[in-house]
Amino acid sequence: MSSARLRLIVVPVTALTALTTFGTSAEAAQASALGAADPLKGHRFVYSKADGQYHVYDARRRHVAELTPGARTALVHGTKRTFREKTTTATVRTDAWVRKLRAPFTAAQIRKAAFRKELAGLIRSKSPDMLAIAMQYVVGAPAKKNAQGLRYAGDAHYGPMVGGKRQEGSDFNDYLGVSWRYFDNSVDRAEKAQYGSLDCSGFVRMVAGYRMGWPLENQQYTRQRLPRRAVEMERYAPGRAVIPNKGRKPASLAALQAGDLLFWDADKGDGKAVDHVGIFIGKDSKGFYRFISSRKTADGPTLGDVGGRSVLNRKGSLYSDTFRSAKRL
Repeated sequence: MSSARLRLIVVPVTALTALTTFGTSAEAAQASALGAADPLKGHRFVYSKADGQYHVYDARRRHVAELTPGARTALVHGTKRTFREKTTTATVRTDAWVRKLRAPFTAAQIRKAAFRKELAGLIRSKSPDMLAIAMQYVVGAPAKKNAQGLRYAGDAHYGPMVGGKRQEGSDFNDYLGVSWRYFDNSVDRAEKAQYGSLDCSGFVRMVAGYRMGWPLENQQYTRQRLPRRAVEMERYAPGRAVIPNKGRKPASLAALQAGDLLFWDADKGDGKAVDHVGIFIGKDSKGFYRFISSRKTADGPTLGDVGGRSVLNRKGSLYSDTFRSAKRL
């Protein structure tokens, strides 16, 4: 959480490794190579052993970003926003903006001019991030169309009614109503009945994949792309596991940050396998860890409390008790 991250700066120095951008002769040479055009001049990258991340501070010592080795997610601290939905009185107010790097982060990138330019752009960006994009599919969200008239956002259903129940299987391309060709030339044709619908993993693939650019796959299991199902995302999606699956509810949620993928074993009728996925938003106005996911009972993406509270730390709540793991893309 952002408030916890900000306290890192007062942790005893033995717990932190500070990478002051150009503090050695070798770094000075890098500075000379970068020249005065360095967009991150004066910024410091501080490694925290506590959470395994690099925390970025600008020249005025403001905490501006967090980077996780092995993940493409860049958490940027910017203007505070409030997320709300009609189905709950709770709101989430956060300064976290979830952005995507071109490649998984490594410490070696810190002194590279291309990376510094990219990160500076993400810190300055005002374009919709993962959280804002996710909210474009909740109940009442207005339709958005591209120049060709394709509706790419707007209030989404979970799936069509079949036999009195919401049908699973609505992927991002079903919502769009288009066929999708994958990297191996396999093709998934859109199901007409599922137009405008997103199941839980289809919602994540729409937000992180189609909209934000994480590459997608369909049962190829390359470990470099977002697969189709929740259980496959937990096992094969790229990134870094921040809470491993030990077959029970995690003892702590402290490792979570906005944008992390969350996984549940919510259906006791299908064994012990993961069967649901969502996106962590942050701590809400009532002190609960809140997420957004697409659910049958809510008929689509929601951060609200229809069909179970969208929180992780309320004992007795379905999605609190059945939460299992988290991954940072």
